[in-house]
Amino acid sequence: MAILGAADRSQLAFPDSGETLAEVLSGVELDQQQGLVGQIYSALWDAIVSVRIKPGRIISESELGEAFKASKTPVREALIRLENAGLVEIIPKSGTYVTPIRIERYIESCFVRLQLESGAVRRAAQRNHDVARLVQLEAILQRQIAAVEADDYERFFNLDQSLHESFFEMAGISGVWDVVKRSQGDVNRIRHLKRIYNIKRGPLVIAQHKAIVAAIRAGEPDAAEAALRDHLGSLEREIDELAAHPDLLAFIETLNTSHARFRGARRS
Repeated sequence: MAILGAADRSQLAFPDSGETLAEVLSGVELDQQQGLVGQIYSALWDAIVSVRIKPGRIISESELGEAFKASKTPVREALIRLENAGLVEIIPKSGTYVTPIRIERYIESCFVRLQLESGAVRRAAQRNHDVARLVQLEAILQRQIAAVEADDYERFFNLDQSLHESFFEMAGISGVWDVVKRSQGDVNRIRHLKRIYNIKRGPLVIAQHKAIVAAIRAGEPDAAEAALRDHLGSLEREIDELAAHPDLLAFIETLNTSHARFRGARRS
């Protein structure tokens, strides 16, 4: 396992260091003709789960309003959605803070996804699909292969989300993917931290994705579910993998300790 140097760790370890919220969100442009709440929610969700906005960071409504060029109402509603997703905590008369990363919540989220997505790929394999839909799946796989070869983790992650969302769409239950995604905040934060610690399994993931897609294409629900379960893994496997990387667990604890210290300083 690759270990981060002191300079690399210091970049992530302290929630109030480095970029301002406006700088973190500088590449985001809102479409004023579309719903602002959903756009602000998505931009903040992406920034938090990629740990660009770190645990413990205070989220100022006024600072977000300036960054997004939006009024307080859509900003506040987006923050309420993030609180419902477990990514921020709104404390009256204190402020809004990014939540710490909780291992128990991570394991629970893995369970939710495993159960819901197992059913989704079974249903997807039982339905007839047009050629265009199957070609789309293959195209996502090819782009994922290219992302692995280019070591472009951010692109690989986004394509991964697209592929798994497609399974729910092919099952005719696209709304369930929204339920899954809302529960995956800590899963995705830990995934990004694994990448920082060079815990990667891109080629294996590609092979597993190919197996799922092949089973859906062949109309084999048992094979599709088996391939999906092999891909996502059991809760025991997740626990064992985390236990095998104590440096990662220690780093998560550092982030969470910073969270508690930072919030306490703000409240005093």
